[in-house]
Amino acid sequence: MDSVYRQVLGSGFLRLQPQLQEYFGLGADSGRYGEGTGVFLRAGCPRPWLRPLLPLVPVSNAFFPEFGTNVPFSIRNFPHRDPWGRPALTAVRRFEFPGRRRIFEDTTVLSGSGTLTDYLGRRRNLATGLALRVSEDGHLHMTSPDSRLFLGPLRLPLPRFAAADAQVEQWWDTQQHRFRIRTRVVQRQVGTVFEYDGAFTYTYREFDGALPAEVVPRRWEHRT
Repeated sequence: MDSVYRQVLGSGFLRLQPQLQEYFGLGADSGRYGEGTGVFLRAGCPRPWLRPLLPLVPVSNAFFPEFGTNVPFSIRNFPHRDPWGRPALTAVRRFEFPGRRRIFEDTTVLSGSGTLTDYLGRRRNLATGLALRVSEDGHLHMTSPDSRLFLGPLRLPLPRFAAADAQVEQWWDTQQHRFRIRTRVVQRQVGTVFEYDGAFTYTYREFDGALPAEVVPRRWEHRT
């Protein structure tokens, strides 16, 4: 089965840099997962006044109040199917701040024909749509034009004035021979509220399609 990214991008997938095609090309039946390590030049919440408020956000393992430079990190990407059979990719990132490890986890799901939904947090209770674009230089750009919060039976769309837009660019650095990623979460009234920017090496390992126990979220979400 093609990866969720390839199914959405269609022929545009072939315009990605070859290294990105391999990175984003793992499907549920590929028999492989990806694992990377690197350093973020900047990571976390860059606004000191906002950091005490982030623990109040009802989404765990997504946004956190720390901020630092030269932060070691790791990432694991597992292609699989979710409990409803939808093609999915679960990612777990570990940020190693001095004296504190933080985790950012999400599952990107093919939720409809040509539609990606990204579920964030340990309970996957923050969902965003993902729009993909391949630039002329073969980089992958992703934005999240809409978001909603799931609290029990409630589905709460976030209004534009309150929502934050994630802006992601990933590419292969031909000089450093490693992947680069730049992510900014921008709130309209405040500006950048969360970011990470850095480089990493990446390898592929055998995978039987069953998520490791520590990667399985506390709950899955089917609603979009």
